[in-house]
Amino acid sequence: MSGKTLVIIPAYNEAETIEEVVRGAIVFADVSVTDDASKDATPTILAKLQKEFGKKLNVIRHEKNTHIPGGIQDGMKYAVEKGYDWVITMDAGLSHDASYLKEFQSFPNCDLVIGSRTSTVNVPLYRKLISWTAAKVMNYCLSKGVFNIFGANLRDCTSGYRRYSKPMVQKIAAYPLESVAFDFHMEALSIVAKNDGSIKELPIRYIFSNSSFNKKVLKLAISFAKKLLLRKWKLSPEYP
Repeated sequence: MSGKTLVIIPAYNEAETIEEVVRGAIVFADVSVTDDASKDATPTILAKLQKEFGKKLNVIRHEKNTHIPGGIQDGMKYAVEKGYDWVITMDAGLSHDASYLKEFQSFPNCDLVIGSRTSTVNVPLYRKLISWTAAKVMNYCLSKGVFNIFGANLRDCTSGYRRYSKPMVQKIAAYPLESVAFDFHMEALSIVAKNDGSIKELPIRYIFSNSSFNKKVLKLAISFAKKLLLRKWKLSPEYP
């Protein structure tokens, strides 16, 4: 893989971890952090890091919280504006090991590389079950036929550690997103599939830490999956 890479990190109240995450990522590529209206010391820490790293670190400040979709989409808009060839998205916590960035960058050309959580640490059983179910549903939703149950047979459809190609970044950056939380990762995957993008997986080790995943977020993900199913079955119009 050749070309410029931008690592996009959406962050909300991540004062405890954001410096370590940025320092780990910036070794491998330029970084853009979207500070999503943090109320803790996150803005102060980012300002300090910006002085240190200069143009290698871009900071986008939201005055109103937009959660993951707005944070990543604004980072992608910046990537399009600056002409980056690849975008890698990762968490602001310590769930994603920055050392995998090298593997993402060396992975063969394709439109989307998903960091598949084949090895996990401290992940509750209910989260594993949710991820497994989501993968089954998404594979079916994205398959070409109504009776194609397995689709691309992707193992992990909701991981946020990903690499996107420039054409897909351009598509997602300009897309009128429906998602409002973690369902962004489902929507982004659906956008890539809708545009016939190639999708591969890279095995990663995932460490469960503080998470904003809750019942409300789960309901949103279920709601988005229902939308995809209804569109697949031609019971609701395509979007947008």
